[in-house]
Amino acid sequence: MQKQRNRGQDGAGLATIKLDPLPGNRYISRKRTNGPNYLDGLFEQVYTYFEDLFPQELNNPKWLKENLPYTGELLLGHLRYGTHGDNTIETCHPFLRQNNWISRNLVLAGNFNLTNVDELFDELVSFGQYPKLKSDTVTVLEKIGHFLDDEVKRLHDWYKPDAKNIDDLNQSIFKNLDVTRLLKRASKDFDGGYAIAGLIGHGDAFVMRDPRGIRPAYYYQDEEVVVVASERPAIQTAFNVHHSQINEIGNGHVLVIKKDGRVSESPFIKKKRKLACSFERIYFSRGTDRDIYIERKRLGEQLTGAVLKSVKFDFKNTVFSYVPNTAETAFYGLMEGVQKKMEKNKFKKLININGDITEKKLEKIISVTPRIEKIIVKDAKLRTFITAGKSRDGLVSHAYDVTYGIVKNEKDTIVLLDDSIVRGTTLKNSIIKIVSRLRPKKILIVSSAPQIRYPDCYGIDMSVLKDFVAFRALIALLDEQKKNHLLQETYERCKASLKLAPKKIKNEVIPLYDTFSTQEISDKIAKLVTPKGTKPKIEVIYQTLEGLKSACPNHTGDWYFSGKYPTPGGNRIVNKAFINFMEDVDERAY
Repeated sequence: MQKQRNRGQDGAGLATIKLDPLPGNRYISRKRTNGPNYLDGLFEQVYTYFEDLFPQELNNPKWLKENLPYTGELLLGHLRYGTHGDNTIETCHPFLRQNNWISRNLVLAGNFNLTNVDELFDELVSFGQYPKLKSDTVTVLEKIGHFLDDEVKRLHDWYKPDAKNIDDLNQSIFKNLDVTRLLKRASKDFDGGYAIAGLIGHGDAFVMRDPRGIRPAYYYQDEEVVVVASERPAIQTAFNVHHSQINEIGNGHVLVIKKDGRVSESPFIKKKRKLACSFERIYFSRGTDRDIYIERKRLGEQLTGAVLKSVKFDFKNTVFSYVPNTAETAFYGLMEGVQKKMEKNKFKKLININGDITEKKLEKIISVTPRIEKIIVKDAKLRTFITAGKSRDGLVSHAYDVTYGIVKNEKDTIVLLDDSIVRGTTLKNSIIKIVSRLRPKKILIVSSAPQIRYPDCYGIDMSVLKDFVAFRALIALLDEQKKNHLLQETYERCKASLKLAPKKIKNEVIPLYDTFSTQEISDKIAKLVTPKGTKPKIEVIYQTLEGLKSACPNHTGDWYFSGKYPTPGGNRIVNKAFINFMEDVDERAY
């Protein structure tokens, strides 16, 4: 969990289950926290049970298991981030569904968003349930729990006539519970992206991944342990294993760990063309994964031509830097690209000397190197993108500082590479304001990700259209060119689409973007993120979709850039998000 802190800063939770408990003894323990030091606070609360123990007690696993909580064989941890809604203790995973039957207890945690919660909720009601909340987390918990109950009852009725006693009956249920079958039944109507982990009271465990592999999941196993995590480096560091020993759970597959030690990975739902989330690779996952590191460098290198064209190959008066720290790897790639271009230029100049070589001329050509400086310093060690709305604005205005005395006044262009520009809030309220104090001639903001235009309803949970600076730029252009009638026409198509069958719904917002070129939208974004009174010229360059595909060939999920959603629910969500915008409803569309 320490090595995956990047995946959430709003809360944390853990649960443990003890195998083979005696009736009347607590065997499931859970702790959650949403405090400011959420992860440290979580484990401090757990460790209070162990602080006053004698060494002989701490070194006695049997005694610990019999007498103290959080000493089980099954462990499940989760880190939560929230970009929408309240960050309460109740929203922190794991979630617990309790029952007096040991095999009907369910602990669940995951990274997921479902687009059809309303339909799934109605199905639960049709089963006779009364869910306490209409949310994807509670819905998933109760849906899987319902079919877990059903499978256990089926096995109970099958084995009871021949069982010698209740223990014999329970063991038959434990051994023969088909986790893959119950998950197949529970998830057949799920529409969304998910990596969901579950523990069942008697000792089975599972991790399931959506049919398109949108959300990541990796695992390692040996003769002692099976471990699953969202990111490969977390497993490599915690268990000191080579990346070649770590496997990726296949899309549409579930990893099942039975109580008796059997481990299997098998399909639980029809596998579809893999569309793993590319934003994981650009920004969200840690860059210490070998493949992600290489991909991020490629993303930076892809931008070399556009950047050098913008600065007119003026290496003498250009300062290269990056912001935030997560953009560092892409910056290395950009600078490698710049170095390659620079070496070619040097080679051409040397050839064109035509024999008139002097030491001074040679030194002048060879000594040219890119000016790489640490211009931006982040003070607040928080990922403001994944901070809930109310607190985000206050954070970004004071999150950064600059290095003074490096930039030549009114002469230098500052190139700042960012890994993504989502809202533009940090750029306008903090970065451009403070970098302008250095008095550069021009500030060139470069994004290693393409323009984020559409909601992500599967993973990162970027859900409100007006939050995207690209969408605000689109609206501004329509207004300037007196094409506002297109908004009403799109609104009417979106409203009509909600009456269609899910598979017939298409993304009605794409034609709006097609009204303008990518460059026109980028130029308008540059104006929108420029604070009033800014003297340097501000320019914005984005990664292209082609560049993204070239850099991340195995992670082609790009719906937030392209508008091409992999499930019917995605098209419905983007249309609903546009309706919300037109009706001034400030809520996510699912």
